[in-house]
Amino acid sequence: MAEADGQRGGAGGSRVLSPRLMAASPRSPQLPRPRRRDSFSRRADRGPEEEEEEKEERVDSAETSLLNKLIRTSLIESSHHVEVLQQDPSSPLFSVKTFEELPLKKELLQGIYMMGFNRPSKIQETALPIMLAYPPQNLIAQSQSGTGKTAAFVLAMLSRVNPAEKYPQCLCLAPTYELALQIGRVLEAIGRYCADIKVTFAVRGNRVPPGELLPEQIVIGTPGTMLDWCFKRRVIDVARISLFVLDEADIMIDTQGLSCQSIRIQRVLPKKCQMLLFSATFKESVRAFAIRIVSNPIVIKLREEELTLSNIRQYFFVCRNREEKYGALCNIYGSITVGQAMIFCQTRKSADWLAKEMSHDGHQVAILTAELTVAQRADVIQRFRDGKEKVLIATNVCARGIDVQQVTIVVNFNLPTDQAGRPDFETYLHRIGRTGRFGKRGVAFSMVESRQAALVQLIEAHFQTKIKELDPDDMEELEKLGN
Repeated sequence: MAEADGQRGGAGGSRVLSPRLMAASPRSPQLPRPRRRDSFSRRADRGPEEEEEEKEERVDSAETSLLNKLIRTSLIESSHHVEVLQQDPSSPLFSVKTFEELPLKKELLQGIYMMGFNRPSKIQETALPIMLAYPPQNLIAQSQSGTGKTAAFVLAMLSRVNPAEKYPQCLCLAPTYELALQIGRVLEAIGRYCADIKVTFAVRGNRVPPGELLPEQIVIGTPGTMLDWCFKRRVIDVARISLFVLDEADIMIDTQGLSCQSIRIQRVLPKKCQMLLFSATFKESVRAFAIRIVSNPIVIKLREEELTLSNIRQYFFVCRNREEKYGALCNIYGSITVGQAMIFCQTRKSADWLAKEMSHDGHQVAILTAELTVAQRADVIQRFRDGKEKVLIATNVCARGIDVQQVTIVVNFNLPTDQAGRPDFETYLHRIGRTGRFGKRGVAFSMVESRQAALVQLIEAHFQTKIKELDPDDMEELEKLGN
């Protein structure tokens, strides 16, 4: 059966037999090097600078989600409220403030505490009582990356499993091979004291003999391979599945083939099978997709942080070429007290050129582009977080989702535009939203060539905001901004 898993690598070797063995076994699937991306688009309306620059980078949402999972060293402490939309009036609704209040085995409590979780996160407080309730409840949970969703549904899987029964009882779907393995790592950590619970990965390259039923209780995988294991190889008895988890639903529905494969699997599961669906966003497309596969769900949402422009002062410079842009950038950096700065370029070639120029002038610079592997990108961001580099030059791979409190300045070395040369309003918002985080004030500068000056007016009109023009050589005015 053809797969449309969105996978970027295979893993030779046999399935993993125990969470405790996943890290140690040389035959365990390992996180692969993603292929370098060559699917780029050229811009209409290319100017002299763009003629020289090569290719715009594109990173899919699944890869971005994995990157966010890798760089989270702790949970986001969100102050936003959890909204609960209850469709089943017989379902109990309550929240917990400690893990001891939940019906968790002592082995799971040990695993949770070993991971450094002292108390449930905002989303876990409300989601875990629903996921662990009897009779089982169907749930749709929406919360941004880093809030503990993965740990929550891993706890549910480990709690629902009967270790004495040696057959698959829980299925978990993720959009890519790498994300499936990342979920497995969380399961390994939380389930380290559950020696009788075993897991295997339904991912490309992990082969199983047809007709031989799996002994592992938990199967984590991608939709295409899971479909193959259920229907073609028949190594999973779908009639005995008691819990079905769908992670990253918003990515699933944006990737051709994945939503159809997920629905095909879900439709053959028993009516009493508990359905847990997780998504970082809750757009109408996600809502419609959820309704198709989850009956009578309880919906919980962690209100997403709304990016606003009210606490970000915005300025722009009109420059003739990239050399003049660089001169203006040096004036900014020399005139304003900078904690850390993020500089966004539209293309990798522009980012490489800028990093070389700034390094030559003695600045500590890190560069983040899509040609790096996910692990390399996670390392770059962590070094920036730790203050080992003061400037992070990036393409759109980290225009959203990267929260570094010390960032005081964001610079658009190139304004973000779409293929038709119009402003990319959403990317602009998320770029400048890297400053002014956590209620602090921030400053955003944009470098604009004269032929693109009209784009600034379109951005102002779209966001109903004011972007003040500055003279790139006016050091006195720049110094005022730093006071």
